[in-house]
Amino acid sequence: MRTAVKGKRVIITAGAGGIGQAVIRQFVAAGAEVATCDISEEGIERLRKEFPGIYSEVVDVGNAAMQTRFLESAIERFSGIDALVNNAGISGPTARIEDVDISDWSNVFRVNVESHFVACKVVVPHLRKQRDGSVIFISSTAGRLGFALRTPYSASKWALVGLMKSLAIEAGPEGVRVNAIMPGVVDGERIKRVIAAKAEAENLPYDEMERQWLKLVSLRRMIPPQEIAEMIQFLVSDAGRTISGQSLSLCGNQETLR
Repeated sequence: MRTAVKGKRVIITAGAGGIGQAVIRQFVAAGAEVATCDISEEGIERLRKEFPGIYSEVVDVGNAAMQTRFLESAIERFSGIDALVNNAGISGPTARIEDVDISDWSNVFRVNVESHFVACKVVVPHLRKQRDGSVIFISSTAGRLGFALRTPYSASKWALVGLMKSLAIEAGPEGVRVNAIMPGVVDGERIKRVIAAKAEAENLPYDEMERQWLKLVSLRRMIPPQEIAEMIQFLVSDAGRTISGQSLSLCGNQETLR
């Protein structure tokens, strides 16, 4: 099958939960070699028990030197690399822009953008040499829509689209495909925390805020992380060999954000 990824060597950042963990499950089940990192020691321990065959380390991707050591170690273990899934990201503050602390703004960009740049800086030269490979950024529908009270997060996700588009042009002639996934309201604990923060900021009950969020999605449903993982497998596989420079929304048609 052209969607097969058996034997592919894949690095997935922030793999201890949510989208990252779903991607790990997808690729392990499909026979890929997987390396991952996460800031959560508890999360990494859970991964090691569930997936003893993967290479996993506790890493703060906000620390460029620490992330670089992990990436280089993974590439050495695999004797190369075929795909990078830049999944790391944080939600940042929910506040009016005048109430956002500069340190919080900087922290969002360090994790959501700079860590992706660092990963590409390490991995892309290897993909160039073999004249094949895939880089995938996990952006967000907030990377194509405005998002009131979430300016640091939205701005960082727009920045990833610019990074993706530019790298796709730069590395494309050497066979490297670069794309971004734009998830919408992804089911899981992370979105529940975001909705709860928005509900508190607007003095609304959680259930009402969730109803209002889904009302802005044409299909009126959250997105299972598994569906995102399946799309990523497609992009990494031979079936995705001509797809590059694209922002792919998996969102049930998110009409707007609030």
